[in-house]
Amino acid sequence: MDAEIKKRIAAGKGTAIMRCHWPKSDLSIAYHDHEWGVPLHDDRKFFEYLILDGAQAGLSWETILRKREAYRRAFAQFSPISVARFNANDRQRLLSDAGIVRNRLKIDSAIRNADAFLKVQKEFGSFDAYVWRFVNGMPIVNHRRKSSDIPARSKESDVLSKDLKSRGFNFVGTTICYAFMQAAGLVNDHLVSCFCHPDMKHETSLR
Repeated sequence: MDAEIKKRIAAGKGTAIMRCHWPKSDLSIAYHDHEWGVPLHDDRKFFEYLILDGAQAGLSWETILRKREAYRRAFAQFSPISVARFNANDRQRLLSDAGIVRNRLKIDSAIRNADAFLKVQKEFGSFDAYVWRFVNGMPIVNHRRKSSDIPARSKESDVLSKDLKSRGFNFVGTTICYAFMQAAGLVNDHLVSCFCHPDMKHETSLR
């Protein structure tokens, strides 16, 4: 288990756990507690988040979480090498898969993005090395007090979106990129009252 996740679990033990306001179901609570905002350095996971955040456009994140296992099966466990090789038969298979969002543009985007993802890996050595450049290698830790304080975009997501588009990615508008950065821990937007926020974890460790 990742050390950051262990810290989060330890921070919540023996205390009344305070979380951000958005996770409501067991599925979204588990995602919030163990994934959202944890600094990510795994390329396959980055690719997964790119596909899922692109699929979310116009839908709720809860909807995508419920379809996540189906996406893993449909998209070769999020292997960009495998997805980049998908052909017309694979596209038709995906359009017939009721477990995922059957939107032709989003499906075509995922395949196209796989090819662009591989090119980034080739140029930079890894997608990890590429994407962390946009936050100077360190997570941006915000101090939001309420959900309405959290923006839909930032100057960093604007720059990331523009660069990804120039490299052939699509479904990577700045709003999608900001959600991606939150998910992958490039940005920490946990509320200051949430046990996953770094400041709250520090206070808990002193009790």
